[in-house]
Parts: sequence; structure tokens; C-alpha cells
Amino acid sequence: MSSASLIPENDPTTLFTSAGMQPMIPYLLGEKHPAGTRICDSQKCFRTQDIEDVGDNRHTTFFEMLGNWSLGDYFKKEQITWMYEFLTKEVGLDPKNLYVTCFRGKEEIGIPKDEESAKLWQDKFASDGIDAQIVDFPERDGLQGGRIFYYDEKKNWWSRAGVPEKMPIGEPGGPDTEMFWDFGANLGIHEASEWKNEPCHVNCDCGRFVEIGNNVFMAYKRTDKGFEFLQNKNVDFGGGLERMVAASNGNRDIFSADIFTRAIAKIEGISGQKYDADKNDKVTYAFRVVLDHVRAATFLIADGAVPSNKDQGYFTRRLIRRAVRYARDLGVQQNFCADVADSYISVYGEAYPDLVNKKEKILGELTTEEEKFRKTLEQGMKVFETGTANMKAGEIIPAVQSFDLYQSYGFPLEITIEFAKEKGLQVDTAGFESEMKKHQELSRSGAEVKFKGGLADTSEISVKYHTATHLLHAALRAVLGDHVEQKGSNITAERMRFDFTHPAKMTDEEKKRVEDLVNYAIQKDYPVTFAEMTVAEAKNLGAIGLFEEKYGTLVKVYSVGDPAQSPHAEIDSPTFSKEICGGPHVEHTGTLGKFKIAKEEASSAGIRRIKAILE
Repeated sequence: MSSASLIPENDPTTLFTSAGMQPMIPYLLGEKHPAGTRICDSQKCFRTQDIEDVGDNRHTTFFEMLGNWSLGDYFKKEQITWMYEFLTKEVGLDPKNLYVTCFRGKEEIGIPKDEESAKLWQDKFASDGIDAQIVDFPERDGLQGGRIFYYDEKKNWWSRAGVPEKMPIGEPGGPDTEMFWDFGANLGIHEASEWKNEPCHVNCDCGRFVEIGNNVFMAYKRTDKGFEFLQNKNVDFGGGLERMVAASNGNRDIFSADIFTRAIAKIEGISGQKYDADKNDKVTYAFRVVLDHVRAATFLIADGAVPSNKDQGYFTRRLIRRAVRYARDLGVQQNFCADVADSYISVYGEAYPDLVNKKEKILGELTTEEEKFRKTLEQGMKVFETGTANMKAGEIIPAVQSFDLYQSYGFPLEITIEFAKEKGLQVDTAGFESEMKKHQELSRSGAEVKFKGGLADTSEISVKYHTATHLLHAALRAVLGDHVEQKGSNITAERMRFDFTHPAKMTDEEKKRVEDLVNYAIQKDYPVTFAEMTVAEAKNLGAIGLFEEKYGTLVKVYSVGDPAQSPHAEIDSPTFSKEICGGPHVEHTGTLGKFKIAKEEASSAGIRRIKAILE
């Protein structure tokens, strides 16, 4: 399958697609996938919680996750056999540097040690002449000469809720087995780290080992009696492409991979500095932040997350501003983001043609945001100097003052800290975080890692709202024009939110016409049906598919009305809409109730937002 968007569809629990399995949740829970029972892809991912960690040699906010799934098809034996072959033969990794982990088991809840997976791995290593010892408690006793290690549920169990005890009734989950690459004891990585006085093991944070993939064997379901086997057992593999490349290159520095070569050259040309992965100095740190943040912002803008003060756009803005801030450490004073983004578009354009198609939009948004921040940066510096003019060395800048610099002038906290250090001052970081939580709770929610997967709520009312988005989408295109495209939606049990492309505020007349069309479709009591077909067939039938890139060869097309007719959102039309979608939907529109637009407002530049209810 092609990658899904970084902006999830109809999932109010998260702002971004942060894992390769995220778009697959409905199918892991039993829904039939149009492409069958054996699926693979490379999924774009973005993780807000890693923003502050970027700067070392292995953290990025944006990455590509390779994935394969068995939906009630093959299981442990096939997956481990194929994964070993993939890593050692296709990727070309030396099995002598591969290590794996398995689930230790939890007898008190009736789930045994995953000896089957451990034995399968041991047999595969043996086929290459490697005696792979299986050992336990590496976190306490170290490597012990082993190659296959047991860990508890905190490391080797997967469910959307986390460890087994937190799983609600009906929730699926299972043990996982992870693969690690060893960069070598001879480098002295552990001995030079802050964990040097603790035993080194594959899950140690010293950096000697890096996880390159994880096989989840979703075999259990929690019931009111405990844990029972699922009727259909699933496999979910996810592996970071950049980490696999680092292992293949034998280089711990992710940013030394060839996907970054052009961007590094561009930054070097602009700054006059050289990137040196062997140095952990201020310059190398700044290079990595700029490289990651501009790449992530490029992909986010392409998927509709233009810089703004809320939701996904808040993080795009934050990335750009952090990139500008750290570029100062490289001596860069002029605009540079668009130039660096252009180098990424040339590298990724073949795999992600949407970047090429939206190049002008991407570069324009980056330039506008960078220019805006440079102006506020100068203004903020003046405010900072005024506010701290009478402070003495060692004093603490009040949290309200540092947060005002952030909120009013776009100062990231680290800029305030940097300026404070230059004057011998301190910053109340705990107080700043408290202010942040109070004033930016909604925007910051993406960093809370609230992902639970799929449609968070498949209750009757949420399904009704989901169906109503199809009617609204069709009505908006009929009233405003075919330029209208869905840019995201958010559904709760209380209301629906629908973002779409349109350059101007809707008039009261336009809103009334849209409401009337949607309510007509509801009163008409159209049947809602679906059929599986290719994307080309769907387009020929007039279906719109704003998220079609995430589907495989076959897609589901939901028709509101006669599935044999072309869709027209107008009075007396036999077919009101056709849309590529995964579901779920009501069977008849007459069950929806009365549709009412509660609010229409700007979401970001060129994007409008409607909040609506069903009465």
C-alpha cells in the first residue's frame, strides 16, 4: 500500500500518524481489508514527543516506518523466518550483529513465556552457524553471552492500552519480539556513556544497540474472565527505515544516510560550516535539528498542516521556528528553509509525488513563516532586554515573562534560556511548563501521546456523524465548487468538525444552502452501500477519494443513493455522493436526524472549518 497521510482521518485521539500500524487498526480489529490478508507498506510518521530529543545521532521527529501485516493469515513461524531472511539477505545485515528480544510471560494472568518465538530465532541463527543462547533478566544481569533475551510486558507486549493490566475488556494485544543491531563493543560506547556503571543490554540507553524492528503477535483478547486467544491471530511488523539504513551502513549517525546528503550540502553552502558526525558539539547539534525539522515541516505542509497556532499547524510552526533558532548557531541570518526543503523534495519526489505537485505551496509556507518569525525574533529580543535590564546575575526570570515571550513573540523556551545564560540569569522552566499547560492544552495534546488507534469511538452517534461528513463534503462541493477538498475531520459524540479548502469565509446564504442540501439528503432516506473496486474504477464512477493514497489496489467506495449512478449533490438526484472511505456508516441517511452548522471559521490559510451537530 501507499503511505497514509500524516493527518489522521476521523481520529480525535491524536493529531498525527505516529506509527505505521495506526491506519491499520480497523483491519487488525477484524474489518476486511480491500487488498486482502497480506499487506505491506512504508508509512510516513511524525512524533511530537521526540522534538526535544532531536540533536543526537538517532532521534528524528519524521521517519518512514516499513510495515507488514498478516490479517488472520500467517503467524510466528512464517514471520520470523521471513524477517530473518529480509534482514540478513535483502538488507544485507551481518547476523553476528543481530540480537532479539521476546516476551518473558506473565503467569499470574495465564500468558506463558514466548518460548516458541525464542526457539524459532535460535534455529534461524543456527542456520548461519551462530550459537544463539537464550537468557533471561538482561536488564539486571547484562548480556550474559546471550543473543536472545526475555523482557517483561513493559518491553515486549503490545496493545493500544499498553501493558496487559491496562487493557479494557474486548481489547486485543499480544507479545512482541524485537530486533536490535549492535554497533560493536569495540567502540566503547557504553563505557563512555552515563550508564557505564550499569550492566549493558540491548535495551540500554547507551547507544551501543539500536532497535531496528518489532514483530507484534496479536494473539489475545481480554475478557471478563481473563485473557483468551483471538479467533484470528494477526501479525504487525514495524521497522524504522532510517535505523535500518544506519545499521546497513555500520554508522550510528542516522543523518549520515544518503537521504540527507543534499540537504547537508545546502546548509553547508549557506552557513559556511561543515557537518561532522564524529563531533558532538554545538554545530553538529544545530545541523541535526535543522535537517530534521525542515524535513518534517516539508511533509507536514504537503499533508495540509500549514503553520498556525493550533492543532497540527502549531507543531509545523514550532518546527520551523526551532530550525531558524538553531540555524543561528551556524551563523545563518538569511532565509534558508525553502532552499533546504527544495533539496528534500528532489530526493523524495519520486516516492512521494505529492511533494512535487505541492512544491510551490510548501516553499511558500516555509518562507512566509520564516520571514514572520525573523521579525518577531527581533521584536522579542528587544522585549527580553527591557524585561531583564535591571535583573542581577543568578536571578530567575518569572515564568509569566518567559511564557509571554513565547506566546506573543514566538520565542521557543530554549531561546529565552540561551539569552538568559548569556546574562547569567536562570529561567523558571517548571513555571513555564505550567503556563504552557494552562494556555496551550489543546495544541499540546498531540505531545501527550494519547493515541489509541483507529476510530476512537464507533458508537451509534459517532457513526452517524461520520456518515454526515460525506453528505457535507458533497454539499460543499455543490455550493462552493469542485476546488473544495477535505483536509481533515474530527468526530466526537457531541459534534463533528470538518476542514476543507476554500479561500473565503462562507456567506450566510452559502451556509443555508449547504444545510438545506444535507438535510434534503437525510430526509430522502438514501441507502448507504459500499462496493470494492480499483481506484481507477472509483474515479470513473465519480467518487472522490481525498485519502486514497493510503489504500491498496482495491478500495471501498461508499455510495449515498443508487450505486450504479453518478453522484450529484442536488434535489431529486438518485445518487447524492460517492466517496472512497474505510467506514463505518449508517445504512440509511434517514436515521441521522437534523443537520445544523454551528460555526464556520478559518482553520489556517486557505483552509476553512465547519463545526456541526445532528439534532
